[in-house]
Amino acid sequence: MRGTSYIDSEWNEIGDKKIHPVYKGYTKNGLPNGQGTLTKPNGDKYVGEWKDGLPNGQGTKIWHDLVKYVGEYKNGKRNGQGTFTLPDGRKYIGEYKDGKTWNGTVYDKNGIIIGKWVNGKYM
Repeated sequence: MRGTSYIDSEWNEIGDKKIHPVYKGYTKNGLPNGQGTLTKPNGDKYVGEWKDGLPNGQGTKIWHDLVKYVGEYKNGKRNGQGTFTLPDGRKYIGEYKDGKTWNGTVYDKNGIIIGKWVNGKYM
């Protein structure tokens, strides 16, 4: 699909992976828009929906240290439902608000509840 138009969007590959982030996906007005993947030189990667150059909608971010977030984004921030997983197996499942942990549950690697977040406060 490279170079073909799709609803005022086109598939692009932008960047030199050795020195700056590389974006592969649909763009609109020169910005990521629609489905795409951004990979940074350090290995951090975001795969998902974009709007006006920012993650927006469903996406997955995997950091180079294998920390992972799968869930909703709004205007580049975690917002809505998502799961944040650490390399040791601990995870948070719940709601984010403006990029902050909001209402959800924290589990250890065996799935045992070890904490809760209520209205942005850890309990």
